Amino acid sequence: MKLSVIVITLNEEKNIEECLRSVHWADEIIVIDSESTDKTVELAKKFTQNIFQLKESYGIKRNFGIEKANGEWILWVDADEKISDELRIEIQQTIIQNKFDAYFISRKSFFINKFIKHCGWYPDYSLRLFKKSTGLKFNESLVHESVKTKLPAGNLKNDIIHYTDLDFEHYLNKLNHYTTQSAEELKNKKKKASLFDILFRPVFTFCKMYFFKLGILDGYTGLVLCILSSFHVMIKYSKLYF
Repeated sequence: MKLSVIVITLNEEKNIEECLRSVHWADEIIVIDSESTDKTVELAKKFTQNIFQLKESYGIKRNFGIEKANGEWILWVDADEKISDELRIEIQQTIIQNKFDAYFISRKSFFINKFIKHCGWYPDYSLRLFKKSTGLKFNESLVHESVKTKLPAGNLKNDIIHYTDLDFEHYLNKLNHYTTQSAEELKNKKKKASLFDILFRPVFTFCKMYFFKLGILDGYTGLVLCILSSFHVMIKYSKLYF
């Protein structure tokens, strides 16, 4: 059965070639671009002509990609992610074996100078591989869109490699973007922020990630990540408050 890979892009010229090269073995690659202003689309054309422009939420774009896919199997990958050779082989074997209609795959994320093994970041399982015929769709949340299923599903052993933030400038730009979207989503749900949210939620986030999720074992980088994550929470609720 054929496999279609769906990739969402927005100004990803630094990542898109490595991402698409890692999935070149798929039967079909579909790129949903959000009107990039850099060379993302030009570079993506080296790997596929199935490039569409759509400026909507991530969930809507992923569902659009599913509709356009010709393959029975769907694999969704972000532009800053890479499929290793080990995972490629496992996916190909999994499709042939056809034991389940959906599979969870874990993601291993690289932050600044190392792969994070704790902090609640790893293992990071999400539903990544599934049959189009199941009718599975993504929710349309502005952030953290996902696809849920009650179907029996398997877990793959190998990880997706995620180059999440290679420098602080990239992290801070993402922080501003995602905190704005998160605050907007909470406003749409008629939620309100209090001083408690701004003052104590960040502390709880830090303690959960650094102590309970063992971020302390990720060394100085883990400490920085936990501090920045708590700052992320404070900014999100501050934007909601004001």
